[in-house]
This record gives sequence, C-alpha cells and structure tokens, in this order.
Amino acid sequence: MRAADGNFYIVKFQNNPQHARVLANEWMAARIAERIGLPVPVAEIVEVGEWLISKTPELHIQLGGIKVPCKPGLQFGSRFVIHPMDGQVLDYMPESMLDSAHVRNFEVFAGALAFDKWVCNADGRQVVYWRRGRERKYTIALVDQGHCFNAGEWNFPDSPLRGVFAFNAVYSGVRGWESFQPWLERIEGFSSAELASFAEAIPPEWYEGDWDALAALIEKLAARRSRVRELVSDFRLSSRAPFVNWRNAEKKQVVM
Repeated sequence: MRAADGNFYIVKFQNNPQHARVLANEWMAARIAERIGLPVPVAEIVEVGEWLISKTPELHIQLGGIKVPCKPGLQFGSRFVIHPMDGQVLDYMPESMLDSAHVRNFEVFAGALAFDKWVCNADGRQVVYWRRGRERKYTIALVDQGHCFNAGEWNFPDSPLRGVFAFNAVYSGVRGWESFQPWLERIEGFSSAELASFAEAIPPEWYEGDWDALAALIEKLAARRSRVRELVSDFRLSSRAPFVNWRNAEKKQVVM
C-alpha cells in the first residue's frame, strides 16, 4: 500500500488469520533488530480507514472460501526496502549465489541467527535481497518477524533448528564467536528499559489490551539475553552441522 508519506508498505491487518499479536511481534522485533544493528525495513504504524477498505475489493481476507473485509484502524506497515522504480527486489536466491561475491552484507546472517535465537523465531529466517540500478551485489534485509516470540503464544519453546536459514551456505563465514559480533554483545547488553519503551508504543488493540501479558513477554525476553550463546551452541551441535569452518578452525588449532 502507498501511504500518505509517499512510501510503499507491506501492511498486516489486525484481523489477519495468524493472530492479532503478530502485529505486535512485527513491531517489537523490528525495533529490536534495528537497535542491535541488523538491516530491517522501516516499521511504521499505518492507519487504514473504513472508507478505503469499503471502496477497495482487494482489501479482504479469504477464510475457508469466505471473503472477510480487512479490519479498519491501526495496522503494521513494513516499508519497501527500495522504491519499486529504483531497483530490484528478490525474495529467493539460489544457494550457489549465497556468498560475499553476490551479497554485500553477507556477514549479517550470523547476526540474524543470534537475534532469532534470542526472540525464539518459530519460523525459518526470511530475508529479501535488493539492489539499485546497475549495482552488481545485492543487500539483504530481514523481513517477516511475525513468528518471533513463538507467534501468538508469547512463550519460548526453544529448539536447535528453529529460527535458522534454510541453507547452511549462509553460515560459511562463521569461524567462532567473533563472527557473531557486534550483534551478540549488543543483545547481551540490551537495556530492559528500552524493551519496555518499544512495548509502550504498541497500539493496545494489537495485543487485545492485555498489558500484563505484554509486560510478562518483556520480562522473559530480558531474562533470555544471557542464554543466546547457549542457544547458538545448540544449533552448532545439531544434526545440521552448520558451522563447518568453525570446526575446521578448531582442528587446526589442535594440530598446532
């Protein structure tokens, strides 16, 4: 949707079939990711009125063959990473192109992993790849944070293979804990007060006015800051064996 500020946004509505809380999740996670230095689209609160919905047949949700109009009010907006006329955006890239030769900020995948483990992203890590005009390399941006905090459940059932990218190739640059900096250090030192300030900006209708549940979420999130290394290690030792170069580096140190 094109908003009054002239920018284009992907808009998630309050009555989406996933859960009303996914809007709160998108807002919180985008703000947190931005704060620790990860590339995420600009997040905004977008008001969509009843008149526009009634005059726009496309603004509906289809549930079991029944069309339900989108609910008017305050919605979550994720700004397009680049104006549609200024460049190219891909939502998929073959594994053979997932390297620093094709992706400008390739190292960000490690930071995304630390972030997704902290917030218990119940979905696989989603990204888009964009580039301007004749640029050769793409830049990644983290998108679709709705399943952070285990979607609408707001709990943290951790699992080694949750919140990770589909291809191990994106972790080829991981050689040790230093590969997760500066994001890991910023997570571990994240201010509880700043988490609370992000929560206070969320419209109450996005979490059904249950402030106690939102406050409990913030408290649990703050308590998890010190567990991120443990959660990353669980993934490292999983059946995926994602950090091949980390293991090779250790072997060389043993030989020496």
